[in-house]
Amino acid sequence: MILTEVEWELVVADPVTRIHFGFAALSTSERQSPRAKAPLSGKAVAALCVASFVVGLLLSGRVPLLPAASKDMTSSAGCMKNKRAMLSESNNPRDIMNEVSRTHHAIQSLDKAVSSLEMELAVERARSGGAAVSSVGPQKAFVVIGINTAFSSKKRRDSLRETWVPRGEKLRRLEKEKGIVIRFVIGRSGAAAGGGALDRTVDAEEAENKDFLRLDHVEGYHELSSKTRIYFTTAVATWDADFYVKVDDDVHLNLGMLTSRLAKYRTRPRVYVGCMKSGPVLSQKGVKYHEPEYWKFGDEGNKYFRHATGQIYAISKDLAAYISINQPILHRFANEDVSLGAWLIGLEVEHVDDRSMCCATPPDCEWKKRAGNVCVASFDWSCSGVCKSVDRMKHIHKACGEGQGAVWSVAT
Repeated sequence: MILTEVEWELVVADPVTRIHFGFAALSTSERQSPRAKAPLSGKAVAALCVASFVVGLLLSGRVPLLPAASKDMTSSAGCMKNKRAMLSESNNPRDIMNEVSRTHHAIQSLDKAVSSLEMELAVERARSGGAAVSSVGPQKAFVVIGINTAFSSKKRRDSLRETWVPRGEKLRRLEKEKGIVIRFVIGRSGAAAGGGALDRTVDAEEAENKDFLRLDHVEGYHELSSKTRIYFTTAVATWDADFYVKVDDDVHLNLGMLTSRLAKYRTRPRVYVGCMKSGPVLSQKGVKYHEPEYWKFGDEGNKYFRHATGQIYAISKDLAAYISINQPILHRFANEDVSLGAWLIGLEVEHVDDRSMCCATPPDCEWKKRAGNVCVASFDWSCSGVCKSVDRMKHIHKACGEGQGAVWSVAT
């Protein structure tokens, strides 16, 4: 059967017509092909009719080809619209600054957590010394104050016990209630293993006062850098404190003011507090504070990097733990305060320049006290400590002291 052009357009437009012409075509074909071997079965004819009907519906557009795809495209368009809106909102400077602030706080928290874990590892290694770790941990404390002293300085020690260093039960109570540990720090004499007269004298003084920290170290003025390393290592192994302080035995100290100052930095990692200075590197032999390794600091006439003066300084627990775990490879310069500064200069450390830790003796510290600015520590720069401290410590304590009850009112 041959269709005219008009008939063909009718077939394409109307699926019912297509079905009609399909039957007609089949009938004609059957009449024109008498030689066909066998006619189509009823099932085949029915299937062909259904197929033709479905194709007709699809081609006519009355049934959507991909309804699911259409929904997905609509959903995708909505998502893209939302994303563009979010991107537009994120360009707000206030939102960007808030995001930066949140990221900064997150980094700080992570940094503190890592520092805490490193510190705990160092403490355990220091305590164990390569051996099995004891089940009894180090004593908790807020601050450990190590007073550097020598065998010949008993009168100095007594002058401190009569002023700002508590004695007996008051010392124990200060440790228990406030977490403030105070010890005179001393090593051993160079005598034979059995101990000499100097060691026995200190042993007797310790039995009476119980306020010493003995170090595995041979005393000597030119060994102060080694003594400092060993002090921090021993203190970290003995006490788990937030801060570790080193102070000389000819310096006047107000415990309450020191504690309140350090409490401000309790939440900060790696803090180094003291009176920061940068003195000249002395290359001339025979002068006080001569630096044999002066050439390492550059040309002649150069100054040291910033570091805390040696009369008194404080470091946080993670820095003390760092010294403890690395003490075998920490280089020692001639001057102890320079050595400490060198150990910390290459680390991520917050240097706190606290000028109240280096007030002069009366009238300077006395005037500041009257003005409401009580000093943490007082000494004479000309003597690198209080000049004639044994004779003057009581007077300085009376003029510049904070009062006996001050330390008990400080929150630790």
